[in-house]
Amino acid sequence: MKNLKRYLRPVGIALAVIGVMLALGFVERTADRAPITDLQVTVDGVEGIHFIDEMAVRREILDQGIAVMGSRTGDVDITNIEDRLRSIPCVAKAEVYHTMDGALHARVKQRIPIVRVFNLDGSSYYIDQEGWTMPTSTNYTARVLVVTGQLNEPGAKNGVYSVFATDSIENAFRSDDIHRLATFITADPFWNALIDQVVVTADGEFELIPRVGAQRVLLGDGSALQQRFEKLKVFYDKGIPKADWRRYSRIDLRFADQVVCTKRTTL
Repeated sequence: MKNLKRYLRPVGIALAVIGVMLALGFVERTADRAPITDLQVTVDGVEGIHFIDEMAVRREILDQGIAVMGSRTGDVDITNIEDRLRSIPCVAKAEVYHTMDGALHARVKQRIPIVRVFNLDGSSYYIDQEGWTMPTSTNYTARVLVVTGQLNEPGAKNGVYSVFATDSIENAFRSDDIHRLATFITADPFWNALIDQVVVTADGEFELIPRVGAQRVLLGDGSALQQRFEKLKVFYDKGIPKADWRRYSRIDLRFADQVVCTKRTTL
């Protein structure tokens, strides 16, 4: 009897596993035949960023001539819907799935821009946190760091692409350096509050324009950011009282271990 129980136990386990698999298969087949009766949309992003909303996502899913509502869940091309949502320039990620209650769920994550770049011809575009370009929107303007100057960047014309491209032609542009500088500035509460504009000179160097003080801060080619900003912070903290920030028209950080200042002739 003991030996019989020893053999029956694994047989029982195997039968139970088979039963569960059959039940899951039945549930899956039943779910695939259930009609879509609801569309649930979630838009993730940072508070205050409104490049896309739930209504825009709904329109993209429902107004493309593809039957969704009332269709069987197994007949809805989820991959196609995800691809369409991801093709929206301000969308970083999109996930679409259905549940057994007949609801189709669409979850969209917005891109988060950290800098807006203006070319010489007036065209402009954003670069997001991850280094992807994105066009501007007629519905919403993000309040981010602005970069102007001697620029002819392709981001305003070429849609969404990574600024870290390895192509030699792309490497001739400055979007990657601009993203690196914007990332550094926005990551620090002090610099993020103080600096709202950067100018790229004809020599390809960066000049910072603080919100207060009305001076130009010569940063250089964008290298050694940590060291140069540390020098500037020490200069602001110890070199001049905050009440006298207007005393200088130019602060030059390009030289090693020193800050070179030009005094304003009139205040």
